[in-house]
Amino acid sequence: MPYLDRDGVEIYYETRGEGPAILLTHGYSATAEMWARQLEVFSDDHTVISWDMRGHGRSGAPHDASQYSEALTTADMAALLKHLGFEKAVIGGLSLGGYMSLAFNCDFPEMAEALLIIDCGPGYKKDAPRNAWNASAHERADDIDAGGLAALEGGSAERAIAVHENPHGLAYAARYMLTQHTPRVIESLPDISVPAIVVVGEEDEPFLAASDYMAAKISGATKAVIPNAGHAVNLDQPDAFNTAIRDFLTTSGL
Repeated sequence: MPYLDRDGVEIYYETRGEGPAILLTHGYSATAEMWARQLEVFSDDHTVISWDMRGHGRSGAPHDASQYSEALTTADMAALLKHLGFEKAVIGGLSLGGYMSLAFNCDFPEMAEALLIIDCGPGYKKDAPRNAWNASAHERADDIDAGGLAALEGGSAERAIAVHENPHGLAYAARYMLTQHTPRVIESLPDISVPAIVVVGEEDEPFLAASDYMAAKISGATKAVIPNAGHAVNLDQPDAFNTAIRDFLTTSGL
C-alpha cells in the first residue's frame, strides 16, 4: 500500500490512471474508499488521487494535538501532489473535504487548476455560528472518546463504508481539523479565479443554502443539484454525479 511520510505521520493514498491530476478528499469520518467509483470512471484520461486524511482510515493517527490542523491538512495535499510529480491539479472534496479544498486554494492557489466543491459549507463570517459549529465538533470528539468507533454508527453512505483503525485519531481530527477559527475561507470565495463547480444532493438540506451562497459568490461557478441524493451524493447517485463532473471538466478544458 502506498504511503507518504509527513514528518513521521504516514499518509495513505491511492492513484489510478494517467494524465492531468484530480485530487479527491473525503469527508470527516469517511475514507478514500468513498471515491472508488470516481477513480474508476475518471482514470481513463486523468490521474485520479484519493487519500485518507490524518486520523482517518489507514493514515497515521498520532497522539499529539499539534499534528492535526487545517494548515497541516492542506500541506499534506500539496505534499502528496508534489510527491506524485504534479504541480497543479483539479482539487475536490466532499463535506470536510470540500471545505479543505477551498482552504487549499487559499494556501496554495498556484496549485489549484479547478475546484470541485461537493456537499459542504464555506465556513462562517460571524463568531456565534462558528462557535456553535465548533461545539458540535467537540461533542463528536467526546462521543468517540467515550464510545470508540461505535459512536460513528449511522449517518450517510460514505461513513458506512469507512474502516478506521484508530478512534483516537478521529477524536483529534474533530477537535483540530473539523473546527474552524477564522472567516478566511468564506471571505476568499469572491477571489477564486479558477473554474469551480458546486455540487449538492437535492436532499442534503443542511447544505442547500450554503451551496447557493458559494455558487453566487464564486465568479463563473457552475452549480449542479443532483436529484434523489443526500449528503453522499457521489454514492447515492454516482452516474448523475459523474456526468455533472465530466461535463464540468470538459467545458473547462480539463
